[in-house]
Amino acid sequence: MTTQAASTLPTNLEQMENWFDQRFAQKMAEQQANHTPSMTIIATKGTLDWAYPPFILASTAAALGWDVSIFFTFYGLNLLKRDLDLKITPLGNPAMPMKFPNGPLKGKPLNIPTSVMALMPGFEDIASGMMRQTMKNKGVASVQELRDLSLEADVQMVACQMTVDLFEYDRQMFIPEIADWVGAASFLPKALKADVNFYM
Repeated sequence: MTTQAASTLPTNLEQMENWFDQRFAQKMAEQQANHTPSMTIIATKGTLDWAYPPFILASTAAALGWDVSIFFTFYGLNLLKRDLDLKITPLGNPAMPMKFPNGPLKGKPLNIPTSVMALMPGFEDIASGMMRQTMKNKGVASVQELRDLSLEADVQMVACQMTVDLFEYDRQMFIPEIADWVGAASFLPKALKADVNFYM
């Protein structure tokens, strides 16, 4: 060992502890600087209102440079279909704030109990149309646009093979950009290593 190298090594216990603490902090800072944040999302719902959260979070995180994967299972698989015909339902959704998107009543709440809305024939189509128009009026991207943005940002779209088999779906019904067709056992290791996990 050279004299110069020997002079940089700690010579007593206190110096050694200080040296170790500094080196440890330095290595941890380097590791943090080189770490790419990751996020997984489990999407289980296929309605118009529930389609927004996974795609908004995924596209935003991917735009920030995160590694993002979404696992679409059960009704969430509707979000991966080529033809998106998503609807919103007031049934079981008492907090839904339906407001008129256009006309003389624009912005006024539709004061009808959701239990009554659910019983009105055709109301699901009306509610879906009102939601789409409200999103458009506010400049919010459509679900299709958000999905495309997510794909462009390299968000991994993973389809639950068990659900595909359960509902006897044909793979041709879905977009070709699906990264993988796997079960939960194959997706969970990725979720285990992720920094952030969401269930929707």
